Amino acid sequence: MTTGTRAAPERLDPALLKLAGILVTGALAPLLDSTIVNVAIGRLGRDLHAPVAEIQWTITAYLLALAMAIPLTGWAEGRFGARRVWLLSLGLFLLGSVLCGLAWNVASLIAFRVVQGIGGGLMMPVMQTLLMRAAGGRQIGRLMAAISMPALVGPILGPVVGGLVAGHAGWRWIFYVNVPVCLAALLLAWRGLPRTPPRGGTRPDVTGMLLLSPALAAIIYGLSQANGGFGHPSVLVPLGAGALLLAAFTVHALRTPSEPAIDLRLFRRRRFAASAALLFLSGLSLFGAMLLLPLYYQQVRGHGVVVAGLLLAPQGLGSLLVRTRLGALTDRIGPRPIVLTGLALTVLGTLAYAEAGPHTGEWLLGASLVVRGAGLGGVTLAVMTAAYQGLGPDEIPHASSATRIIVQVGGSFGAAVLAVVLQHQTSGGAAPSTAYAHAFWWSLAFTALAFPPALLLGRTGPVPVSG
Repeated sequence: MTTGTRAAPERLDPALLKLAGILVTGALAPLLDSTIVNVAIGRLGRDLHAPVAEIQWTITAYLLALAMAIPLTGWAEGRFGARRVWLLSLGLFLLGSVLCGLAWNVASLIAFRVVQGIGGGLMMPVMQTLLMRAAGGRQIGRLMAAISMPALVGPILGPVVGGLVAGHAGWRWIFYVNVPVCLAALLLAWRGLPRTPPRGGTRPDVTGMLLLSPALAAIIYGLSQANGGFGHPSVLVPLGAGALLLAAFTVHALRTPSEPAIDLRLFRRRRFAASAALLFLSGLSLFGAMLLLPLYYQQVRGHGVVVAGLLLAPQGLGSLLVRTRLGALTDRIGPRPIVLTGLALTVLGTLAYAEAGPHTGEWLLGASLVVRGAGLGGVTLAVMTAAYQGLGPDEIPHASSATRIIVQVGGSFGAAVLAVVLQHQTSGGAAPSTAYAHAFWWSLAFTALAFPPALLLGRTGPVPVSG
């Protein structure tokens, strides 16, 4: 077999690459927005004369709306077609961004962030559904590598853009920067997205949505209130209510004769169940570190917001370096060895921060971030590939919604736990370097928990998608 013959399967179909490019452009807006707002939250509070507890609702309201919108995507895609839902989600995010920029006080800003969150919540599952269906189960690893660009660019550009906007522009530009991205994405989608006919006979699972959406909102709200610990009623009550609603949804989804909001029978597949566990744990590690790393550089190393953002860029660069090769490798040998290797690299890259002192060299920390980024990038890509392997076309929307929910809840849980660890350490009189080292050890523990489910991904060869 010639070299040219071997190289041919490595190429993605040009039409599929075009579709990925259109969708990735749109997905870049919410991913950048979240990072920018997180970095610039201090500027928002100062300019709007709002205390920290109140201004934090600009983040919490967005996350709650995003979580509540995700369960709607499967029904909306079936009822109206994926193209229409994609355009609607982009339009809502654009409208929310403009309204946020025009907000006249904190209350109006929080309300408009809800509009943004609904658009963002609809967007990501629809993108995954469109692409997985277009791929037809072929070259999923390469496709995941192609569409992972926003997730990699966000951590690189977001802190820098957020720092520049917070330092040199008015707070309204924190939201106006989304406008050109959304307009370009809308134009590309209007002209380039194929028209997808709705699936006939799709009826909304009203009961399931009324149980699942509030359940997710209650859980994420409870986790957002856990800065001082998990024993306070403001944490326990919403977490308990969310758990009860989630249990009720589980019973409903398994018993209903019609199509549920999310088909939980997917979790009977060992590969999907293992992927779900890994996505939750990677959410813990990824989102928890997104909380720790910028604060570490500012509070322990003494850097400003912009410099801290630049110092975090190596993590995104590490993911970019391995992205294309890992996509092809995952398709060839399967996700399990990629996940195990990625977890080992993530542990290695985080270890330097757990052991770092005030005088640890920046070059060592930067090199560790490259390793950590390569590991996390490999884990995320391979796990998402495993989640879709063997699924039929009608199962893909359910898988898209389920995976987004799991990542969202895992990220919220990881950020809450590490925030509590930091709070307890600092309130106990620990030095900042000691407090952050302790929190990074917790992040390492989350990563270590992912090794057992990684072994359950099954055989290393790829699995064909069922009819």
